[in-house]
Amino acid sequence: MKDIVPLIMSGGDPEPVDNIVNWKRVPWLELQQTASLELEQRPSPRLLTTHFQYNMMPPSFFEVKPKVIYVKRNPKDVFTSSFHHHEAASFLVDPGPQTQFLHNFLDGKGFSDFMFGSWFDHVKSWLNAEDEEHIMHISYEQMIMDLKDSVGNMAQFLQKPLDHEAIEKIADRCLFKNMKKNNMSNYSTVPRELLDQTKSGFLRKGECH
Repeated sequence: MKDIVPLIMSGGDPEPVDNIVNWKRVPWLELQQTASLELEQRPSPRLLTTHFQYNMMPPSFFEVKPKVIYVKRNPKDVFTSSFHHHEAASFLVDPGPQTQFLHNFLDGKGFSDFMFGSWFDHVKSWLNAEDEEHIMHISYEQMIMDLKDSVGNMAQFLQKPLDHEAIEKIADRCLFKNMKKNNMSNYSTVPRELLDQTKSGFLRKGECH
């Protein structure tokens, strides 16, 4: 999403994903205070990403009612990705045995990634959200099955309609095999002491199981 949406907003121009690391091109809402100076210098519309549940969003969210693309993913795949991410990231606690990690995952507590609650509560909070006209729901599996169609639908939702050629180019750039080659997207610039990708690549497979 941190590659797809900037490319849609730029009309397919690769500049934002070729020259800006993804955590700066689409900053985390959770870190907005530290990113505020950068955000203030950016033209509207501003792009943000978050792990918040719907009811955790700040008051301004409910006043401004920005467009939201909410991505759901099979919980088995979320669990697997989270486990490997905890193995590689030194700023997260050691995941321990998979069985114990699974209990923490299902409980929605015990690890930094789960501070926003369980997968089940998270998905339900957004499925039951008000102002549904401002929220587009899409699944990771949909994007894997037909990325071009997904890009086209997102572009329409964001009121940035694209021609067929632009959609093709964006979909191709955002395949995992191509994002892995982009140092602005593959987290290769993160110091190894923070994210050791010899243990687990940040962009691992990009496929459904």
